[in-house]
Amino acid sequence: MRDQMQKERENMRKSIKTTLMIILSTVFVYSCSQLLIFYIEYRKQEKINKDAVAFYVQEPVEEPEEIPEEIVEEEVPEEEKISCPIEVNFDKLLAENSEVVGWIYCEDSNINYPVVQGKDNDYYLNHSYTGEESKAGAIFVDAENSPGFADCNTIIYGHHMKNGGMFAKLKKWGDQEFYEAHPVMWLLTPEQNYRVDLFAGYLTPATSDTYLIFRDPGKYFDVYLSQVVAVSDIQSDVELPGDGHYVILSTCEYDYQDARYVLYGLLTPADGAE
Repeated sequence: MRDQMQKERENMRKSIKTTLMIILSTVFVYSCSQLLIFYIEYRKQEKINKDAVAFYVQEPVEEPEEIPEEIVEEEVPEEEKISCPIEVNFDKLLAENSEVVGWIYCEDSNINYPVVQGKDNDYYLNHSYTGEESKAGAIFVDAENSPGFADCNTIIYGHHMKNGGMFAKLKKWGDQEFYEAHPVMWLLTPEQNYRVDLFAGYLTPATSDTYLIFRDPGKYFDVYLSQVVAVSDIQSDVELPGDGHYVILSTCEYDYQDARYVLYGLLTPADGAE
């Protein structure tokens, strides 16, 4: 009788051990499959982004300026020109997707993406600028903003990808030293190119007044700008005209639930648009 009970206990231990092994193996296989899916998605998005840069972006070709002989030795004063470091073929890009509204670029960073604006703020959360399904989504303008970056402030969203893609590195601009090394971005559009003079960045809840859109300048927008500067992680000497046009770059952060990091920039018209 005792031997029988001992044998049953041994069989039970083996059964439990086998069950645990099956469970652990299942979890392991599932985890590996999820990692593989994420890896494939990241590689897919990287290819989409690299193809976009290869197909639509080029460095501007500088033609040598001819100076008449009679003024070669004279000093020729020139107004300061603001020239974009890249050019974008918007004819081809708009043929790919008519909802493309621009291209955002930052030297010495991964930010080099088409910008779209959909009919809502959901579609481009999980679709690339080509319309393909993608966990990385696209860089997109708030659907409530007016076309052409005509509002006082235009909000541009991008995912915080774990591989550092899209807008994952926005929070780096919260470090003063990093900001001073990267004080500008570039926003190119079919109508006009802009230098984006960055001046403020901070962590904020997704439901904060940060995301209010102002159509026209006035005292309320002036107060809004002053509050932005007051809570900024960085100090800047960029002058902020009340009738200027601004962009707010926004991405998820994980400091607390529904946290966002936002980076502000003043749009300064640049050469390069036809």
